Amino acid sequence: MKFETRSIEYIPANERHGKARGLFPVWFAANMHMTTLVTGALCVTFGLNLFWSVAAIIVGNLLGAIFMASHSAQGPKLGIPQMIQSRAQFGVIGAVIPLLLVIFMYLGFFASSGLLGAQVLSSSLNINLTWSIIILNIITFIVTMIGHDLIHKMQKYLSWVFFIVFIIATVIVFQLPVPAGSWSPAHFNLSTFMLSVSVVATWQISFAPYVADYSRYLPVNTPYKQTFWYTYAGTILGTGWMMLLGVILTTAIPGFLSHSGDHLAHQFGGFAFIMFAVILFGQLSINVFNLYGAFMSTISTVEPFSKIKVTPKVRMFFVFGIAAIGTLLAIWGQGNFLSNFINFILFISYFLIPWTAINLVDFYILRHGEYSIKDIFDLNGKYGKFNKITSLSFLVAIIAEVPFMNSSLYVGPVAKALGGADIAWILGIVVPAVLYYIMMKRKLNSVSEADVNIQSIESETIF
Repeated sequence: MKFETRSIEYIPANERHGKARGLFPVWFAANMHMTTLVTGALCVTFGLNLFWSVAAIIVGNLLGAIFMASHSAQGPKLGIPQMIQSRAQFGVIGAVIPLLLVIFMYLGFFASSGLLGAQVLSSSLNINLTWSIIILNIITFIVTMIGHDLIHKMQKYLSWVFFIVFIIATVIVFQLPVPAGSWSPAHFNLSTFMLSVSVVATWQISFAPYVADYSRYLPVNTPYKQTFWYTYAGTILGTGWMMLLGVILTTAIPGFLSHSGDHLAHQFGGFAFIMFAVILFGQLSINVFNLYGAFMSTISTVEPFSKIKVTPKVRMFFVFGIAAIGTLLAIWGQGNFLSNFINFILFISYFLIPWTAINLVDFYILRHGEYSIKDIFDLNGKYGKFNKITSLSFLVAIIAEVPFMNSSLYVGPVAKALGGADIAWILGIVVPAVLYYIMMKRKLNSVSEADVNIQSIESETIF
């Protein structure tokens, strides 16, 4: 297996390979792990019964995955990682704002997913939890250093393993007794339902910064529909399946979330070691994604200021440094993981969703996928250092979300009036999409008219 030599630069045609169908196992396996299961379980901890938890999971996934999978087509078309594309909207320097937010997101997911995996390793082999975190993160570091092709191959084989084992797990879990009325559609609470939909949709949208990183090596003529549907199907099936198990286990087993990995593995009785191994591989799988994405985003952040050349040694330095920071965060978060995780996943949505709305409007509606790759890497190129229109749209969107927010740090007045319902993510999509489209379309039209006038003057001069 060859080590990946590319980082954030454009992937030339002679290095493109693979087919869009390979994206299905990538995103299926990327969601078949305990972090997804715990996220789905939050619907129950918020107060929904099984019936409405499942409904929230279905709605949230179907909606959130639309935005997540829409980013997939950008990879083959542009041939560059997901987050560096933001320079075309925010400007080469302005893109540092969403990049820093995404790096924070990657580190948070790296720490939380690593901790869940380490808890399983610690309990199954009786290893100190801190050492378990370190051991798993060393393995994650090695796989990330090898890079893109190994990640794809790993996800392909893990998909089959996860599918077989979790079929058995599902049969076992559905036999667990649950309280009476758990599947009843009665006692619907709109505010709690909307909060749960928000968390589930955010789970999907939080993958938006990852997506093109794993499709950018595909041939440039790969159809948009194929990249979308293979990505969409993979992420919907993997996420929905694990979240469904999460809500049933949380309902059936008191205190399930305190040691979720142990509780799930012990459902296999004498074969618990199989589930322990699968959980470990699941956490390893998603943490490779987190570390790989954090590396790409970090390089994208520092590149405009240093024009850094990413040699194998430089790559190792950055990947190791990011892994070390994530490891320290995981060690720090051992005592109060669940509360930190809830705060984290709600917090990032308020910033990620406006970014994804702007990015998708720009790619699909305004520029129709036509960009100058050279200018994306040029501090003085046509995308400029900063884009005031994008910055304004992004800021206004976040301000518009504030009254609708519901987090442990702040609950907005509208969210209070709605009984705790969090619909800030809807504002986070609509407001920046409309603002950016109106203002940026006007700017692009004026630029086009100016180009036509220049060409007309040049023609008159020639004749």
